[in-house]
Amino acid sequence: MKKSFVYVPAFLIVLFLLNSFVLKEKDAGEKTTAGLKSFKDLWPGDKSQIDPSAKDSVFRPNGNESGLVRSVFKSTDGGQTWQDISEGLPEAEQPVNFFAGESDLYLQGNNAMYRLKSNLIAPVWEKVNVPDPQSASIAFNRSGIMAFNYKGQIYQKMHAKETWLPIHTNFNKHSMRTIFETSDGTVFLGFDHGLYKSTDKGKNWKQVQNEGWVMNIVESEGVLIATGQKGIMRSTDNGEHWQWVISEGGVGIAIERIEGGFAAISSNTKTQSRRIHISLDSGKTWQAIDEGLRPTLFISSIKQMGKYLVLGHPDGIFRTSDRGKTWKSVHSGVDEPVDKNEFKFVPTWNSQVSEPGNVFKIHVSGNALYAVAVSAGC
Repeated sequence: MKKSFVYVPAFLIVLFLLNSFVLKEKDAGEKTTAGLKSFKDLWPGDKSQIDPSAKDSVFRPNGNESGLVRSVFKSTDGGQTWQDISEGLPEAEQPVNFFAGESDLYLQGNNAMYRLKSNLIAPVWEKVNVPDPQSASIAFNRSGIMAFNYKGQIYQKMHAKETWLPIHTNFNKHSMRTIFETSDGTVFLGFDHGLYKSTDKGKNWKQVQNEGWVMNIVESEGVLIATGQKGIMRSTDNGEHWQWVISEGGVGIAIERIEGGFAAISSNTKTQSRRIHISLDSGKTWQAIDEGLRPTLFISSIKQMGKYLVLGHPDGIFRTSDRGKTWKSVHSGVDEPVDKNEFKFVPTWNSQVSEPGNVFKIHVSGNALYAVAVSAGC
């Protein structure tokens, strides 16, 4: 079967990438913001719950119906083999984002949010009524599952129901990027203009970092590591002070806990690529482990499953059992068809860097790995 490609002028791709990384810088302003509702007092009487009357829609696989996009794969053997579980998603729904908790999986499409019922033998995708589904992000914290958006609105999911209650809608700082709750209940909110901290369940907030945006935070044995606008940063005093531990001229892309330490992906302006580092001393020092992989600006993610580190790369999915000394390819790239008679993706190419338009992003839920095809620019 003849493969067809769509070529897009380079300047359009550049505009798209620039738009994806536009940072709405705002003045850091006040260091303390008061008056927010408690994270435990989640049910304000004067605000109606988000519980639309329209029933959730369930999409079930329809055999080999044409038009379904191969976009989500699952592995239960450490990444050695992968099962396509994307059948049942609507034809037009290419993944924009994917959120994986211990047992809950959400896929954000172009037009709606879907939840995967992982306890069923055959995958079933259920359309769910998350507030602002086209722009919402999902966070899995000690207090429960939360949905938040760029405007600073935060909702919490009721247990065992697809009902979302507003818990913070009056935070006067917008451009929210992340919510993270530590093991002791301290809550952090990351914004385009810095990082805020609350130790009283969201009643009061203190700005603890004002050097640009903060995206992701992880915690291990009292150490916090986060991705930021200048790279990867670290705190050993519960987020009061932060130090840049990887700063190579570019931004921080991903940070993960691994056995014995942390793994990070960050941009390096000197090599014009994303680099992969690990730390085995609580984030004090970092070693590059990407020798043997083709340098690229579009490495998406790294996760641990058992003895393996599993990586999403434009060339496919790779894994290592020796902390990056050797890498093995376990799945082809997104834009390479698994079945050459069924070409599902139409890649676009940036003539400057000659990279495909999509890349697999790796997620972990329970004992399974999930690989989700997303835009390489994300």
